Amino acid sequence: MPAIQSFARADEETGAISRMIDRMLNAQMPVLTWWALASVATRSSSTLALVSILITGVWLLMQGLTTIGQIVAFMSLAQMLVGRLEQTVGFANYMLSQSPKLRMFFDVIDAKPDVTDAPDAVAAGRLTGHVLFEDVSFSYDKSREALQDVTFDAPPGETIALVGATGSGKTTALNLLHRVFDPTDGRVLIDGRDIRTITLESLRANIGVVFQEPFIFARSIAENLRIGKPNATKAEMEQALEAAQAIDFVRRAADGLQTVIGERGRNLSGGERQRLSIARALLKNPPIMILDEATSSLDAKTERQVQQALEAAMRGRTTFVIAHRLATIRNADRILVFDQGRVIESGAFDELVAKGGVFAALAKAQFMTGAEPAPA
Repeated sequence: MPAIQSFARADEETGAISRMIDRMLNAQMPVLTWWALASVATRSSSTLALVSILITGVWLLMQGLTTIGQIVAFMSLAQMLVGRLEQTVGFANYMLSQSPKLRMFFDVIDAKPDVTDAPDAVAAGRLTGHVLFEDVSFSYDKSREALQDVTFDAPPGETIALVGATGSGKTTALNLLHRVFDPTDGRVLIDGRDIRTITLESLRANIGVVFQEPFIFARSIAENLRIGKPNATKAEMEQALEAAQAIDFVRRAADGLQTVIGERGRNLSGGERQRLSIARALLKNPPIMILDEATSSLDAKTERQVQQALEAAMRGRTTFVIAHRLATIRNADRILVFDQGRVIESGAFDELVAKGGVFAALAKAQFMTGAEPAPA
């Protein structure tokens, strides 16, 4: 709607919808015509049948072969039978008209997930967060590898930043960490255990994800937060909101934590949605945190506040940060530079800038100078 309004396309789009409706009606009219004729014929047949029964009953009464009570009983029985036959025909027609939807429904119900628990998978419990990628490769369509021989080690509590051009494999690598997909080659280990030997539920309970798109549900603020921790108390939710710099706008809301926000969080600003998403992940209190452009929707002032809150919240957690704005990863323990599915550079911020490689070129392009950028 905003795009239609801003480009003054209301009349054109309305006309397009009208033409679409006309085409639909033109396609449906022959079917509806025959449907109407069939309905009239069915109703007429049942009416004629009842009239015939009545006339036959009157003739038999005049011949002394039946009684009025028998005629009434037979008419009632015939009317009941006709009604039930009409219901049967209506149900059959309804099932035929709904069969495409039913087929789609059962296709979804019968779909097999790409990633499932192994037969011998066990619950992991609380992990410490030592992540190891060993020669990991992955391909979406087997024609081109999205990741190629990626190897890195992330000790517990370390902050790892992933940078690179769009499509370089950053998000794919972290999707493998919480098993959106499984690698085609290599292994991903946490605390020395292949994650495929751990149940999906217990693995994902140990990983908190803040997505670039917040994915806010049309529910209350409290219900959105409890997605991360269903049994969270009010105090725990407020603590998470405060850490994410979100407590102020929640307290200003009409019903506080019980305020219902619209579909996709449309009642909130972009920054408020993102901060609520961060609070949801913090409430989960996982040993591993994934931040996929977590501050991308925030203004400069709020970004600094949230960055400080995240730095405090990330202490003691293994944290993976996907970032395009390099200033936000200035204090990362290690930076992995991805290019075409490979890790081509690895090191601390200053170390990579000093090397004068790909990362240094990215930093120079972003800050428009060879000088060291100010910390976020």
